[in-house]
Amino acid sequence: MKLFEAGSLWSYKGFRLFWFSNTIFVIGSGAFPVALAVAVLDSNGNDPKSLGFILGARVLAAVLFSPVTGVWSDRFPRVHVMITADLFRAALVFSLVFLAQPGTPYWILALVVFLMGMGDALGAPASQAILPSLLPTDKLNAGNVARSIVVRTAHIVGPGVGAGAILLFGARYTFIFTGVFFVIGTSLMFFIEEDFKPIAQEDKQTFLVDLKEGVRTVWHIKWIFALIATTSFQLMFIVGVESVLLPVITRREFETNNVFALSASVFSLGAIVGALLSLRLKIKHQGQFCILVFAMLATTTLALAFPFSPYIVIGAYFLAGLSVGPWEAFWAAAVQKEVPQELQGRVFSVDHMGSTALIPLGMVLVGPAAEFFGERPMLIGVSIMHVLISLSVLKVTGVRDLKMPESFWNSSQGEQLKR
Repeated sequence: MKLFEAGSLWSYKGFRLFWFSNTIFVIGSGAFPVALAVAVLDSNGNDPKSLGFILGARVLAAVLFSPVTGVWSDRFPRVHVMITADLFRAALVFSLVFLAQPGTPYWILALVVFLMGMGDALGAPASQAILPSLLPTDKLNAGNVARSIVVRTAHIVGPGVGAGAILLFGARYTFIFTGVFFVIGTSLMFFIEEDFKPIAQEDKQTFLVDLKEGVRTVWHIKWIFALIATTSFQLMFIVGVESVLLPVITRREFETNNVFALSASVFSLGAIVGALLSLRLKIKHQGQFCILVFAMLATTTLALAFPFSPYIVIGAYFLAGLSVGPWEAFWAAAVQKEVPQELQGRVFSVDHMGSTALIPLGMVLVGPAAEFFGERPMLIGVSIMHVLISLSVLKVTGVRDLKMPESFWNSSQGEQLKR
């Protein structure tokens, strides 16, 4: 078959195992939040504050621990780091079968979910940094897109799988179903042989020095620092706002939950389509293309500002999904090509932290901001801010091409990073 002929993406055994492992794992991961939400609301009498506290604990843990876990991704074989993270999360999911019962104090569930966030922080940088050791450089774009398609598809399929499992088994026993997916997916990782040699024991520096080295790398490669920093604010403005107001506004205006659910699904569908289209286009300045297309993410908040029709909202979320597709096609591969392999775990961990750090702040501020400015003016304002930030970052060195100029790599800073 041409699909598996020598030189094709799927001809690399390590990548195939990684992709199938990831596919199985993320289906369970997509079902988990649905089971968790139902179990929490059942346990705490339909209290949305408890649910918000528990869900927020997972994001908080991912933000706090990402820089630390990035060091481990560079110190140890990345496949071992991923196996540890996955089995740790599987054990936590199985524990919820016994803990997620009526009357269980919500802080106990929050602690388990916080630990899940630590597992997320451990696994995420390693899963991005491992690809250069499984694929040649010219296959990285396609490999990253294939990986992102799995994740996006899980966001579409996973909640449906979770809802079906809850209907058949109930929320608590759905955790068994989810945990089994975690274990089966992880088992494939044991057969992966990665082409990566962690830092030798005698060459290892102190943990703090390694941590600082990852942050210093992000700071010195200006386009990486600029895009992580600006994206953090953009996601605070857009995602922090729309994730809270989407269910509120659509339920109020259209008297149904269907618009909310469909919008989330078509966003993931749009991201898949956008990534695949980006790979097929011949783009001279990949960074510039990503940033200009990313401006369409503001269609979400604009559609919520003017919710004249459910079709307008759903269509806006599809366009917003398209806007993140180019990032999924080019961002990770550009970092993998630009950053020395032994530093990639730490760089991706800083990226993981930076891209999510301010989203909870946006969620907290959206209510007071809507009261102070008015809901519609606030939504229009954050849309404009998103576009202005997108345009301003184009002036930073390296952003247009997601690549520092040769003069940088010939300088003392560049030479030091290469070493």
